Amino acid sequence: MFERFTKDARAVVMGAVEHAEGAGAGSVDTEHLLLALLEREGSRASFALAALGLAERGDAVREALGEARRRAGLSQADAEALAGLGIDVSEIVARVEEVHGVGAMSGDRKDKGWWSGRRSFGRGAKEILEKALRIAVARPDRHVGDEHILLALTVRPGVPGEVLADHGVTYESVVRVLYGEGEAKAG
Repeated sequence: MFERFTKDARAVVMGAVEHAEGAGAGSVDTEHLLLALLEREGSRASFALAALGLAERGDAVREALGEARRRAGLSQADAEALAGLGIDVSEIVARVEEVHGVGAMSGDRKDKGWWSGRRSFGRGAKEILEKALRIAVARPDRHVGDEHILLALTVRPGVPGEVLADHGVTYESVVRVLYGEGEAKAG
C-alpha cells in the first residue's frame, strides 16, 4: 500500500512514528498522525490546514489531544455520554492522578527506551491509512497524499476527528479548500 503514498504522505507516517516514540507509546495511533500533519509545511494538507486557520491554532490542537490522553483517550463525546450515566470522567482522572501522578491514565510509558524495533501501528492508525487509500481511489487520485490522510482523520470517529471538527476542520471544509467550489485550490 505504501508504494502509492507520496513523499508528503510518507513523511507524515514517519513523523507519526517519531511522535509515538517520543511519547513512549506502544504503537502509532491516530493522534500521532494528526500531530505529524500539523508539522508539515509546503504540502497539500498543510495548505488546507492553513486556509482553515488551524496553522496558527496548532498549540490548541496539541492541548486538546493532551487532555484526551489524560482521559485515557476518551473523546469529549465519550465523556459526555458517561456523564449522562452519572460517571464524572474528570473526577475519575483527578482521583487517579492524585494517587498515581499527572498523566497516569495516558498510557505513556516512563521507560522510553524499552523498544528498539519498529513501531507497530494501532488499529485506529491502520484504519486511517486504509481510509486515506479509499478516499484517494474514490476521487480518483493516482497517489495517496497527506491530504487524503487529513480527510480520513476528519471522517473517523474519535479524538482527532473531534478535535479537528472543534477547530472548524471537517471533511467538507477540507474538500472545499482542496478541490474548489469557486475558492482557492491547493496546487
